Amino acid sequence: MAAPLRPSDTLHRLLLASSVGPLLVEHDGRAVQRVHFWEQGKHPPAGTRVEPTRDDALGWEIAKQLREYFAGARRGFDLPLAPAGTDFQRRVWDALCAIPFGETCSYGDVARRIGVPRGSQAVGQANRRNPIPLIVPCHRVLDGKGGIGGYMGSGQEGISIKRWLLEHERQCLVPSP
Repeated sequence: MAAPLRPSDTLHRLLLASSVGPLLVEHDGRAVQRVHFWEQGKHPPAGTRVEPTRDDALGWEIAKQLREYFAGARRGFDLPLAPAGTDFQRRVWDALCAIPFGETCSYGDVARRIGVPRGSQAVGQANRRNPIPLIVPCHRVLDGKGGIGGYMGSGQEGISIKRWLLEHERQCLVPSP
C-alpha cells in the first residue's frame, strides 16, 4: 500500500454506479484513498464526477475494475491503495487483501495471520475502520461462530450489502452449465 494522502495532494472524487448502489471513490491520481457506499439520491461533495476526466488514468482503471467485479469478470483488484490508518490497521487490511475471492474467514483467523492470536476484537475494529471497503475485502470476514457479523460499522443496510457481496462472489465461483 502507498503512503497516506498528504494535504497538498489533489483529491479526485468519482460517483460510480454499482450493483449495491452508488460508490463514492476518492483517489489522488496515484492511489485509492477511500471508498464510500453512497446513499442513493444524496448529493455528493462538490467537484465529484460521474465519469473520470480524459487525463485521469487511475480513475478510468478504478471504474473499469469495479465494473468488471460487479459483472462477475474480476476476482481481485489490481489498484494502488493508500488507506490512512495505524500500522496495526494497515497490517489487518493487508491480511484482508489475502483472503481469496469467494472465501471467508473469522476475525480470529485474521488475528492469528498477523501474529496477534488474541486480537480478534482489535481486528474487528480495524475491519470496521477500513476506508476502502470492497477493494480491501472486509466483507469476507465473519464472526467467530460463522455468523455474518457487521459491515462497515453500519446497521442493517451494511449487512445487506455484505450479504449481497458474499452471495455475488459465491455465484461467480459456480461453474456455468
